[in-house]
Amino acid sequence: MSACQTVRMTVPFATSARASVGLEWELMLADGQTGELVPRAPEVLESLEEASALERYTVTGELLTNTIELTSGIGDTVAAAVDDIADAIAAVRTFGDPRGIELLCAGSHPFAQWYEQEVTDKTRYHKLIERTQWWGRNMMIWGIHVHVGVEDVNKVFPIINALSVYLPHLQALSASSPFWAGERTGYASNRALVFQQLPTAGLPWPLQDWSQFEGYLADMAATGVMEDATEVRWDIRPAPRWGTIEVRACDGMSTLPELAAVAALVQTLVEYFSRRIDEGLPLETIQPWFIRENKWRAARYGLDARVIVDHEGTQRPVAEHLAETLEQVADIAAELKCARELAGVERILAQGASYSRQLTVADAADGDLREVVMHLIREFRQGPSLREHLALADG
Repeated sequence: MSACQTVRMTVPFATSARASVGLEWELMLADGQTGELVPRAPEVLESLEEASALERYTVTGELLTNTIELTSGIGDTVAAAVDDIADAIAAVRTFGDPRGIELLCAGSHPFAQWYEQEVTDKTRYHKLIERTQWWGRNMMIWGIHVHVGVEDVNKVFPIINALSVYLPHLQALSASSPFWAGERTGYASNRALVFQQLPTAGLPWPLQDWSQFEGYLADMAATGVMEDATEVRWDIRPAPRWGTIEVRACDGMSTLPELAAVAALVQTLVEYFSRRIDEGLPLETIQPWFIRENKWRAARYGLDARVIVDHEGTQRPVAEHLAETLEQVADIAAELKCARELAGVERILAQGASYSRQLTVADAADGDLREVVMHLIREFRQGPSLREHLALADG
């Protein structure tokens, strides 16, 4: 009998408050004059270490030294988590502004080259690059991670499987990587297809329960693929340490209100599925091959994609199906106090996602991608805060 058939692994799922929210936002550091990425993350982190020690948010490094990751505390509401992120941005500005360092976010930098970027000096990153080589060095990608608390481990995989039907909706809303290393890719989210080249990344396996997940982790550990659950890089994954479902499929959002909108959609969908389980109702799932096709369509066409929405293969425009979904979860959003944030999804549908705005800027600038970077910097800096955005919406 092989090792992977005999190893047993017990993975506890932490206790968390139902429908609580946590956010992670990966941001680029760029020269304010040229738009070039700058390897200044170690300096940013050192400057903030003491001042942020008692804050709810954290600011950490990532694979590349041109990147920082902002993480919220655990929020009862989306607004609370986003407030933490806003506080973190303000703290980073205290270091960046005097030095001409700007913040921006998209799934990819429009013209940066992988061979010009520095890898953060940590063992885990060196091991990743050693194993993945060219693909690992090409991971010039930025995203958001949305955590939602689940109070019962037995709900985790039924919810993940149901949420997989909505992966293309989330990808399309967040798509912000139409350019790669100076090239117009023809994809709304090139990041989605690049990231899945890493081992253990991509779509989640359609597991049915927690014991199957423990078996998966045991097999991966026994064969040397990974050491623990933190190395599972699925588009949606359980986060056992936090007791959450973590959605990782999205490109980096370009503005704070858009981050809030996608977070609210994830939170309301998870709660919607959780309530159906409580009521003994079935959760709609679709075949894994449909899920894979949907991912490609959303990456290619963004909000213009037609996606497969049920087991019978019914195809719908993703924007149209999203609008219907918003109506379906409206009451839940009101109860979770995220209705105003969720309304931001409608504004993305009306005004276009980041990828379309970037393409418009590039066309107007005769293909000058530095103008696209400056547009992203302006959006990030000059776009309304969430409070201002919501006040405008109420008005």
